[in-house]
Amino acid sequence: MNSENLDRLLSAAAEFDASDLHLVVGVPPAFRVNGEIIIADEDALTEAEVSQITDHLLNEQQKKKFEQEWELCISLLHPAAGRVRATFYRRNGHPEMSFRFCGQRIATREELGLPEKVDDLARKPNGLVLITGPTGAGKTTTLNYMVDLINSERRCKIVTIEDPIEFVHQNKRAIVVQQELLSDVRSFNRALIHVLRQDPDVIVVGEMRDFETISTALTAAETGHLVLATMHSPNVSHAMERIVGVFEGSAQRQIVLQLSNALQGIIAQELLPAADRTRRVLAYELIVANGAVRNLIRENQTHQLENTIQTGRKEGMTLMDNCLYDLYCKCLITYDTAVSRARHPDRIIPQKT
Repeated sequence: MNSENLDRLLSAAAEFDASDLHLVVGVPPAFRVNGEIIIADEDALTEAEVSQITDHLLNEQQKKKFEQEWELCISLLHPAAGRVRATFYRRNGHPEMSFRFCGQRIATREELGLPEKVDDLARKPNGLVLITGPTGAGKTTTLNYMVDLINSERRCKIVTIEDPIEFVHQNKRAIVVQQELLSDVRSFNRALIHVLRQDPDVIVVGEMRDFETISTALTAAETGHLVLATMHSPNVSHAMERIVGVFEGSAQRQIVLQLSNALQGIIAQELLPAADRTRRVLAYELIVANGAVRNLIRENQTHQLENTIQTGRKEGMTLMDNCLYDLYCKCLITYDTAVSRARHPDRIIPQKT
């Protein structure tokens, strides 16, 4: 497969409004449309064709890193598809890849299906705001929406550390400095330490992966910066447990105290197929760090957070099960979808006959 064929596939993906394109050896090109994989009516890809694309897209430094680590993620700018995140990996000793299409504009909160409370979290002067969920749950989209809101409203400096950059923000009221892993910085942790010396007001961490990054982010949130970050975890409680769990011994107690002081809120996301199968719908769980939440974190009683979220609806808190129920009542998702994603399926009302 030559570069012209790749351009054709990327252009077709944009026309189909696909979220992803997958190039897998032995399978025809595949598009993800509205959450489902659609196989193109073409010949199966060969190892030589996929390897040729890899050679065409990567520079010498990127090829060297891919050979050493067997995985790589970069960003590309395509005339028809716009900014694309390309992920390279190996299978049976040969490269394969997937492309994620980042979109060319920031959608509104209403279009994304985000709650109003997200705006309040973005307007916090300091502290930590986490966006969690599985891969493909729209975490980066929400993160970029919050950055755009801050950029539109505050005269401040925003520094982002991303892997890779998926949306390029133009300066509005704020100065936005976007740094990409391996292009501008060597690691999240080292970049985050250096960012603190750049006089930022808002720090955006593409992903909190290890204890060094988490520790530095919490310290930044405690010392007057607003830190926005993403993390892979299925819900609010697991996100907190994961933060604490990467530390050992006496360090855990220190992190628990820092988290209880610095946390402003967590939104856990999941994208579900709409009832009409024409798009995907956002389901979310949201917690806001009030006094009760901070006390539970401080006492390491995260298993009780569900009750606190349930009683905190007036403050904008929402349990995932309640969100699923609301989406089902609005006919945005089916009963089967709601029940299959619910933590406690009995909370979803029986299907009407």
